[in-house]
Amino acid sequence: MSKENTEKNTSVAEAVSRTEIFFSSNKKIIMAAVAVVILAAAGIFLYHKYGYMPARQEALGQVYQAEANFRNGEYELALNGDGNVLGFAQVIDQYGSKAGKAVYLYAGICELNLGNWNEAIGYLGKYNGKDAILKARALACIGDAYTGLTDYAKAVKYFEKAASVIDNAFAATYILKAGITYEALGDYAKAIESYKTIKEQYPMSMEAMDIDKYISRAETISSK
Repeated sequence: MSKENTEKNTSVAEAVSRTEIFFSSNKKIIMAAVAVVILAAAGIFLYHKYGYMPARQEALGQVYQAEANFRNGEYELALNGDGNVLGFAQVIDQYGSKAGKAVYLYAGICELNLGNWNEAIGYLGKYNGKDAILKARALACIGDAYTGLTDYAKAVKYFEKAASVIDNAFAATYILKAGITYEALGDYAKAIESYKTIKEQYPMSMEAMDIDKYISRAETISSK
């Protein structure tokens, strides 16, 4: 065996020996650490199976009637229930987002329709779903709530955020709201810019059908 191979084997043997000594000296600590990891993993599994999942199923069952009331336009009942069935507010209090992230969107829209602007903003701000259409709607609804509070500066920002999330006919709706809000702020240049964006980028949208009227009105007022 060459000197090089002998030295290499000696180094390997020394490394193995040091490893054995380390594990032997720290056996109790290592075993305890392994046990903690195993117990933690088992705990997470058991909680998910016997804690989280049953609670989620229960939450989904409770929110079913609230969704039905929402679709029927019964916003007070959908939000607060009637003592027999829970509303979105009670579902959120008891289950949080286990019934799905959309519960915050539902609750926010209910508050919006009931004219409770700050409460609507509170719920809608907690919605963090990934669906672009629903995300944009949540932002636009926050804009509507700020409009209700006559805080037009904040409202227009949320309408523009909503339009930036999606690039379809819904965007035209939010841009139109932004334009109208800019008019409320007295910023007719921005309003005209918003209306022209609809005309140029979303010519097939419903909003584009009457957009010339908005442009003409804003241009007339701004020229005075």
